[in-house]
Amino acid sequence: MNHSPMKDSDRWKLECQTMLAQHLQPRGIDDRRVLDAMSQVPREKFVSLDQQSLAYNDCALPIGYNQTISQPFTVAYMCQAAQLKGDENVLEVGTGSGYGAAVLSLLASEVHTVERIPEFKKQATERLHRFGYSNVHIHTADGNQGVQEAAPYDVIIVTAGAASLPEPYRNQLKPDGRIIIPIGTEHTGQTMYRFTLKNGELSEENLGAFTFVPLIGEYGWPV
Repeated sequence: MNHSPMKDSDRWKLECQTMLAQHLQPRGIDDRRVLDAMSQVPREKFVSLDQQSLAYNDCALPIGYNQTISQPFTVAYMCQAAQLKGDENVLEVGTGSGYGAAVLSLLASEVHTVERIPEFKKQATERLHRFGYSNVHIHTADGNQGVQEAAPYDVIIVTAGAASLPEPYRNQLKPDGRIIIPIGTEHTGQTMYRFTLKNGELSEENLGAFTFVPLIGEYGWPV
């Protein structure tokens, strides 16, 4: 009996389901909305052709300019930590390939994402438009400063390791808003924190050790 080769669309669907079952759910990703969003965004479309075969592996992948697309678990973990219900205004710092913004677009009402590298903004804008993520707005700016014109935010998610919590983020946060951010003194490893603004004060929760590319600028590291 002849077996026809698996269509690419079926292959990616199978790899995505394997990612959910092997890398996300066993490690505590149990928010149904987050799992659904991760299953709907075609990660293979947000990496270069030579990286596509690795798209659903649980690892970060290079996307150029010494930047990476975060591993699927990290994206899902940050989205789950943000406790999104669907009506939020979200700021993402570090657009990169646009993958994280695409996932967030299915979890929130509006997503503003800021990127300092113009080529990334161009590529991500094209991808997000092509796949219909119309509630994502990309800004080219210094991510350390947030995006004041679209504030205040229910959630700010930072996809690069900071040396300290940037003051502008706190000032752009709504009451009861959350900031998910990796902070550390080393380029190679940080601690993920969730800051929550209650009664004018930020509470702090340690969410564990992670490794991110460095945030560049005033609250991060020099270029």
